[in-house]
Amino acid sequence: MGSARGRVMALPWRMARQATRRLGWGVADQAMSSISNFAVNIYIAHTLGAEQYGAFGLAYVTYGFMLNASRGLATEPLLVRFSGTHLPTWRRAVASCTGTALIVGLVAGAFVLTAAWPLGGTAKLAFFALGLTLPALLLQDCWRYSFFALGRGSQAFLNDTIWTVTLLPALVLLRKTGHANVFWFVFAWGATAAVAAAAGPLQARVMPRLPKTWDWVSRHRDLGPRFLAEGTANSASGLLRNYGLAAILGLAAVGYVQAASTLMGPFMVIFFGMGLVTLPEAARLLRRSPRHMQLFCMLVSAGLALLGLAWGVVLLVAMPRGLGHLMLGNLWRPTYALVLPSTIAIMGGCVQSGAGTGLHALGVAQRSLRAMILFSTLYVGFGLIGAVVDGVMGTMIGAAVASWLGALVFWWQLHLALRHRAKPPEGASGHPGRQQREPAAARVRDSSAVS
Repeated sequence: MGSARGRVMALPWRMARQATRRLGWGVADQAMSSISNFAVNIYIAHTLGAEQYGAFGLAYVTYGFMLNASRGLATEPLLVRFSGTHLPTWRRAVASCTGTALIVGLVAGAFVLTAAWPLGGTAKLAFFALGLTLPALLLQDCWRYSFFALGRGSQAFLNDTIWTVTLLPALVLLRKTGHANVFWFVFAWGATAAVAAAAGPLQARVMPRLPKTWDWVSRHRDLGPRFLAEGTANSASGLLRNYGLAAILGLAAVGYVQAASTLMGPFMVIFFGMGLVTLPEAARLLRRSPRHMQLFCMLVSAGLALLGLAWGVVLLVAMPRGLGHLMLGNLWRPTYALVLPSTIAIMGGCVQSGAGTGLHALGVAQRSLRAMILFSTLYVGFGLIGAVVDGVMGTMIGAAVASWLGALVFWWQLHLALRHRAKPPEGASGHPGRQQREPAAARVRDSSAVS
């Protein structure tokens, strides 16, 4: 009797230790991934000035748009339905998932190259380099999320390490050889991602299967298209805000906004690192203890928001004491005033994050899409109105207001989803909790439908 009770009590602690280990790998992997992105941002800010940095900023938010499209169509269904599955099932799913990401990258790259052709100046150079390397960038991202779905964050960390240790020498080489312009910086960033993407099949012992793309999209049509729309709505809001900002205030203004975003980079290591882990963990929690889902989401939101506030305070105190010049060179002074509204906006995004994780784990893609479309509309509208009224500061204040309004929308949708899930079917008797539908993640736990 005592030994049985001890085993029952030990189970939650074992699960907590496993989750903590996975979270540690998530933060470590995101730190390694962010080094590459952060290095490119800092290097360009120091080397090329506000205008070329603004061109890079436009290319970077375009990359974010395409990345979210790939995640929505390929990666998110994998995380929701194949987190913690058996290895053979995971391999079959990943072959189709990575093939889908590669197809998305090829199509997106062709689109960006076509769009870059009529442009001129530094913007054309940045977009041309991005179009050439998008397939590799999207495939590499898909590998890292695939490893986290299996619970092997160490493999994702290794893959991102390969990217980083090839990128940093490449950036130094460009400067030494006199190729310090935005085209070569973006191209080196994407080309070194191709090295890591090529290592993915060796690590996973899985080859991307491009012919399975339609089969993957078709089998997950209840999630993929909605996650695609949600991800593109999210990144499109940043894209439209920056394009509108460039039209209203010029490329230099986009450079200052991008610089403010770069300042938040060290905190975003934690934010995105937890994002790598929280959705797979939420999917596992939904199978084992669904009644704790709301508490889990609240803890994610509160923890991230407090960490975001702490980093904002560090920036406000340390930037005038040398950190600003170290990170941004001569761009730090006009960027310093943007730290406070940027911190408030980031905190709103953190509060959104917990609710968004819960909505995705529940598989209620229509609710998360509805919330994201409303938030994205608010973000673009408030951001551009703010730019007209008060320039760069106005657009940052507008983004902060929209971020917190969006958080309210996401949490309301999560509340409705949980209430609907707990409600027993009409005519059912007994405890409501026993009548709920089995989550999508559990229905496919041992499925071998993806072949």
